[in-house]
Amino acid sequence: MGRALEVGWVAGLVLGAGACYCVYRLAWGKEKSRKTAAAGGSRGCPTGPGRTLLLRESGLPVVSSPSPPAEDDCTPSFNTLNTQCLKKIICLLESTEDPLIRERALITLGNCAAFSVNQDIIRNLGGLSIIGNMLKDPNPKVKEKALNALNNLSMNIQNQRELKVYISQICEETISSPLNSEIQLAGLRLLTNMTVTNDYQHLIVNSVSDLFGLLSLGNENIKIQTLKVLLNLSANPAMTRELLSVQVPSSLISLFDGKVEKEILLRVLTLFANLNDNIKQKENSCAQLQFNNGSLFSLFYGESTECTEKLLSLACHHDINVKEKVAKILTIL
Repeated sequence: MGRALEVGWVAGLVLGAGACYCVYRLAWGKEKSRKTAAAGGSRGCPTGPGRTLLLRESGLPVVSSPSPPAEDDCTPSFNTLNTQCLKKIICLLESTEDPLIRERALITLGNCAAFSVNQDIIRNLGGLSIIGNMLKDPNPKVKEKALNALNNLSMNIQNQRELKVYISQICEETISSPLNSEIQLAGLRLLTNMTVTNDYQHLIVNSVSDLFGLLSLGNENIKIQTLKVLLNLSANPAMTRELLSVQVPSSLISLFDGKVEKEILLRVLTLFANLNDNIKQKENSCAQLQFNNGSLFSLFYGESTECTEKLLSLACHHDINVKEKVAKILTIL
């Protein structure tokens, strides 16, 4: 009976915390938008006191936390839950096999992880491995919520050091999930955060070809999020050879089209521009390497003039940003 009451209490806490968080984010978001607009500033990615991840292309935004509540106060608030409450939710997540309770607990932990102070607390409580183990859960909703929670937790450099062991599994879940599914989108967001720095990019090398497949077949959201991952990789000269040698669908050339959504088109052009810049660097000898037919190098720089022709047509695009990107590429082709 005691155990049942405790589970029920924590489950109620989980639901209450999620509701309070939503109200807080709504109010906080409006206030922050007003202040940001007045100051002319932009939002960054907090990673804990005094530390910031350098942002290339990131996944879900997170916010900094005000001061945490008192240790003896376990009432959900507009700020965050205290350590004891988080510990109980993590223990509940580990002990239950009920998919609904797991899903709700993961939502609450994911919401709490949007506050930088909680990113450290959850790690110190051993929560990263418990949440990571939820990736093995057969329930798609549990997997999705686990990926979302890890996504917010990955905005912390120390957390990334522990989360790197899950990168292969995250890649597998992302690629094997139904096309355009919420799991796939959540996985791509997490991979985006994990590739913001160069430290763990080499761990997804075996999945780069599959990422280009998603870029070819996915819907708009999947294309954009996949491009965020690929742009992170292309910003690292050490990944240039891996990217250029990967086998890609020939249909990718269709993304160099004026009818493509501007958000997608600009990222595709930036990917091309980054690779051009990397090839020009003296320490890279990619231009002298041999690449197979069907590779990204062959698509961009091969004997076919289709890519160049499409770029030339984009030089007359109505958007000034597109024109500038194309002009930069054409000057160094």
